Amino acid sequence: MTYEWQFSPVFRYADMLWQGVLGTLMLTGVALLLALPLGLVLALLRLGKVPVLGRMAVIYIEFFRLSAAIVLLYWFYFAFPVLFDITLDPFGAAVLAIGLQAAAFYAEVFRAGLQSVAQGQWEAARAIGMTRAEALRSIILPQALRNTLPVFLARLVDLIKTSALAATIAYPDVVYAAMRVASQTYRPIETFTVLGAGFFIVIFCLSQASRRLEGRLAVGRRI
Repeated sequence: MTYEWQFSPVFRYADMLWQGVLGTLMLTGVALLLALPLGLVLALLRLGKVPVLGRMAVIYIEFFRLSAAIVLLYWFYFAFPVLFDITLDPFGAAVLAIGLQAAAFYAEVFRAGLQSVAQGQWEAARAIGMTRAEALRSIILPQALRNTLPVFLARLVDLIKTSALAATIAYPDVVYAAMRVASQTYRPIETFTVLGAGFFIVIFCLSQASRRLEGRLAVGRRI
């Protein structure tokens, strides 16, 4: 039996899918706003001179890196209200689960970037009278961020893919919207083919941008 592809019923619900895209972008953006500063703080603590804080940062990083994202989603959505009497909507639970886990990965990205800056940069900053905080802000961080841009984009790809799990707690992202469209059109194959193509295009573009950026930075370092 030959399957008859019909995409027109899916495209009639383009508005619903677009709303889901906006939901995915919002979740990814807010989770990133949580992950980046927290990841930087964790990296600085791990590289700092206070052993207790460094060990705490390591415990946090290892715990969230080794945890399954979907388990974290369920924990924040179902267990967090029971344990702490704080009810989270799907968006809040997804931001915490995805953002806190992403912070652990970005902490390692920032740590690698900071360690890639030559020690002589610190010494030069001290020689001209800069404090450690001033040197970090004005000299070290800009170089570290430049060195980690390709990895940053790669982690962003992982963050976008992880955000798709938020549909499991009924957050109205693009995957949840696709599930609704499939149930109303009775065309799940076409619906998820469109969804898969959309994810592929976005992730492929980001991956290519990451590779090109990595190549340009490598050329810049050789010059």
